[in-house]
Amino acid sequence: MDAALATVAVTAGTTLVTLTVTAVWQRARTGATTLARRLRHGRAADATGPSGSASHPSGSASRHLDGRAAADPESVSEAGPEPFRHGGPRHVYRDHSHASGDPFAHSSDRETDLWQESVRTPRVESPPRVFRGREELRAALTAAAHIPGTPHVLHGMGGSGKTALAAEIFRAAEAAGLTGLWVVAADRAGLRRGMLAVAAELGAEPADLKAAHDGRMAAADLVWRHLARAERWLLVIDKADHPELLDGWLRSSRTGAVLVTTRRARAPQWQNATLHRLDVLPPEDAARVITDFAPGRGTPQDALDLANRLGRLPLALRLAGSYLERQALETWSLNDYRARFERDGTELADQGAELPFIEDAGAPATEGELRQRLSWTWQITLDDLDDRGLPEATTLLRLLSCWSQAPVPRAVLSGHHPAPDAEPATGERFWDRAETALRALLDNSLVSAHSYAGPSPQAGTTPCLQVHGLVLESVHAGIEPDERPEYLRTAVHLLGAALPGEASPADFPRLRLLVPHVAALLHHVDPATCPQAAALGVRTAQLVCEAGDYRGAVELATLTGDVSERLRGPDHPDTMAARHHQGDYLRRLGAYHAAEHVLRRVHARRAATLGTRRHETLETAAALSSTLFLMGRSEESLTWIRRAIDGQRRTLGNDHAETLRSRAYALEFLAHAGRTETFLRDGPATIADAEHSLGADHVVTAIAYSNYAYGLLRTDTPKDVKLAAAERALQARVHLYGEGHPLVHSAKLVLSWARSQAGDHMSALALMREALDGRERFLGASHPLTVKARVLYAERLSEAGDTGQAARLLQDNLPQAEALYGPHDLDVQRATELQRRLTAR
Repeated sequence: MDAALATVAVTAGTTLVTLTVTAVWQRARTGATTLARRLRHGRAADATGPSGSASHPSGSASRHLDGRAAADPESVSEAGPEPFRHGGPRHVYRDHSHASGDPFAHSSDRETDLWQESVRTPRVESPPRVFRGREELRAALTAAAHIPGTPHVLHGMGGSGKTALAAEIFRAAEAAGLTGLWVVAADRAGLRRGMLAVAAELGAEPADLKAAHDGRMAAADLVWRHLARAERWLLVIDKADHPELLDGWLRSSRTGAVLVTTRRARAPQWQNATLHRLDVLPPEDAARVITDFAPGRGTPQDALDLANRLGRLPLALRLAGSYLERQALETWSLNDYRARFERDGTELADQGAELPFIEDAGAPATEGELRQRLSWTWQITLDDLDDRGLPEATTLLRLLSCWSQAPVPRAVLSGHHPAPDAEPATGERFWDRAETALRALLDNSLVSAHSYAGPSPQAGTTPCLQVHGLVLESVHAGIEPDERPEYLRTAVHLLGAALPGEASPADFPRLRLLVPHVAALLHHVDPATCPQAAALGVRTAQLVCEAGDYRGAVELATLTGDVSERLRGPDHPDTMAARHHQGDYLRRLGAYHAAEHVLRRVHARRAATLGTRRHETLETAAALSSTLFLMGRSEESLTWIRRAIDGQRRTLGNDHAETLRSRAYALEFLAHAGRTETFLRDGPATIADAEHSLGADHVVTAIAYSNYAYGLLRTDTPKDVKLAAAERALQARVHLYGEGHPLVHSAKLVLSWARSQAGDHMSALALMREALDGRERFLGASHPLTVKARVLYAERLSEAGDTGQAARLLQDNLPQAEALYGPHDLDVQRATELQRRLTAR
């Protein structure tokens, strides 16, 4: 009987222990899950701001472009109210600042953990394993800590490591014998308590402290009276993101130094301070931050690649390293983390932050904890701006998140009215306050401003804005799906309005700045905005090609085609338009076989879906003819160009720009194929029609000038006529594109040949050298046109008497030219004959 009772007792005890452990574990799991869900999805429960707007994960509220709050049926989360958002009572936040003892603090302050312990210890929520980089700034601020005077303000975006750097300065100052004092100024009450604690630390009388606490004595004057009596001290005022709270507290000193950390880059309170901007880490230091936490997970290059993907932002680097260090079930390499980050982004990064203690798992997250999560650290600022009546700041940052982290010209956001078919939300209401919103983002370090210097002094500078890539990713991920098309349509409209009407040398610097944003926008588009975005991508690729950046044009046209094909299918007209330009620009890039493959496929699709007589199908036939000509297949190219011209004359008319373009192409093909009579008849007629219909400054007219001048060199036309035609072609190209364009170098090659035929060999040699250098610089040494230019340069050298260098050039380049263009190419045949003569000599 006793044994049975003992067994029952043991069993009951074991069961009780099991139930207790299970309950504790379940509570911890539930609390952690609730917190993770709240941080991941940003559901701020039913907390509302002064305007009554519901909180939202990607901004202070779910808002349209004019700042109007959108209805959110899921505004209440499982976690209940989250008071931090929208100015809720901040006393529910755990330990968000600290100071030493205030003997007059209320017991309720102690119970809610607002009671602070120390002003002699830096408060760093997520300290680095080893402090990396910032050598120059750290040395400057360390020296400044020993020099009394005006305050120093260290400002930068959230996550840039301001507090960590200030802590390094603090420790160095104490090691050098200074008295270090640390106050967190996240809110007015915390600042006041911390500063009074500084006075207490410096020997203030309890009666004076009580008088200051009760409002019978000016608290700031009391603190500064004691600071003035002390010597050799450094006061760090951390997280002063609301500079107006520092009025009266921030002063110059003759006995010590003051260092303020803040996200606010500009504020009236900084008027007499020395400002120091903190940016991201240099590449090598950023890579070391990761490997400090997780050594042996990859090569130095792997660490550098991951650091660059994380934008070299200290917070993101520490979160990644911390996550890798603390992995329990798996052991990822640095490349594994980078691959997963591409998929999960800030949600993965947030898992590197420290979780709250189990007993606090059900409590709201502190501001300090939110600052250590990529998904929230910048949202704190946006929420504060919304609380201050500026929801347009969130709206504007969401709009910027549709573009790239590259510099964006300020003009993109100014001087443009909403699109005629824009929704009311994209109307004047938002843009009326866009200037104020942008200033707020600049002041809070979420956006930076600088000037982009053009490639030459004549190009001048372009005022630009820039946002860190992780900020853009975090903000864009938080846009609700039903709001996304509205932002994307506005982003497309603004970029389209900012693009130049046609490429000209003066517009090239601005065009280069816009290209990354068009590419980023294409990565964001959805089916609803694909038509507008695809049209923008094609138009931008055309301008990039006209600017002479053939590789960039290929990349942008290919991306546009890939996006359109994924969202709308391979046979959609938008997809085929992008693929047509992809093939045409591959030809310009010298990838002739790839160009032929793409253009034949596009022509077949267009013929099947649109018909053989549609102008799009005929356009592709003309582009294919140019590729075949460059591949040495002259007769086949003539067949395709004639097919295009006949169809375009019927469909578009003889004087349409596309018809005239095909007619201009045909001039070069006719001359090269020996159709001299037809060439001499069609050349002047094509030029006259182009000048009459399009004007002498049109791109198509310049093509006609150039191809006619080239063809004349293969005829018995008088030398002065050839020279005049070649000079006119060069002038037209320089007028359209400037001196550094690949087409200008082609025109120089033609003029060099004309001067050679006229007997001016030295001038021809110098001009040919310019053309060769230009092609090597802009097209590359292995481009087919560059290879042919070296062969033709050998001709000019031989004519000028330098037969030795001519022979060496032909020996090195003629076999490659023959492989590219075939043995029947006229230039190759002429160079082969020259090599034979030089060898015999």
